[in-house]
Amino acid sequence: MTHMFRTFVSGLILLLPLIITLAVVAWLGQFIIAYVGPSSVVGHALMTIGFSFSASQFVAYLIGLIVFMVVVYLLGLAVESKLRSHLSQFLDSTMRRIPLIGNLYDLIHRFVALIDKKDVDGLKSMSPVWCFFGGPDSAAVLALLPTPEPIMVGDTPYHAVLIPSAPIPVGGCLAYVPAEWVQPADVGVDKLVSIYVSMGVSSPSKIAPLPIPDAAKRNLAVT
Repeated sequence: MTHMFRTFVSGLILLLPLIITLAVVAWLGQFIIAYVGPSSVVGHALMTIGFSFSASQFVAYLIGLIVFMVVVYLLGLAVESKLRSHLSQFLDSTMRRIPLIGNLYDLIHRFVALIDKKDVDGLKSMSPVWCFFGGPDSAAVLALLPTPEPIMVGDTPYHAVLIPSAPIPVGGCLAYVPAEWVQPADVGVDKLVSIYVSMGVSSPSKIAPLPIPDAAKRNLAVT
């Protein structure tokens, strides 16, 4: 009986990566359908385009989706041509002028550029960190530290950290945590994004905290 159980577990472990991959793909499929499917706001917009050609909701949705894909493809051709810089500059300058939405667009733009393997000055100043909520050996979260300079909340130095959400790292939250809870993480920003996108599946077996730089120690001592 024990041998049969071990054999079953061995087969399960062999299939586990495939099962997790299929589960992640299925979850992402449901997520996409919920936001761009026929019953979503985007789906209704696509059907509005397609209703000019067919009275069927499903056919109208497919036609609208095809029209959208053709427009995106044409934009892709324009991006690959000399018009790329002009289009990007026009879109960025337009979106960043909109109050509130401009800040959100800027954050999303930085993460998309990172995933696209393009270095962005704003991300160069960010560094991955471990946030130990409750002090050492407590619950830990991988986050991004926008600036190493702490702020004072009362008499206690705090760090502002960006905690991404999985599997869409452009979302998340901003948290202020005590500076003593924050420690540099031995992982790159691109790997951190990869971990969140895969919902932890791509986590390496070890991500060691790095020693706090002497400059940061002096800064904390002064504050």
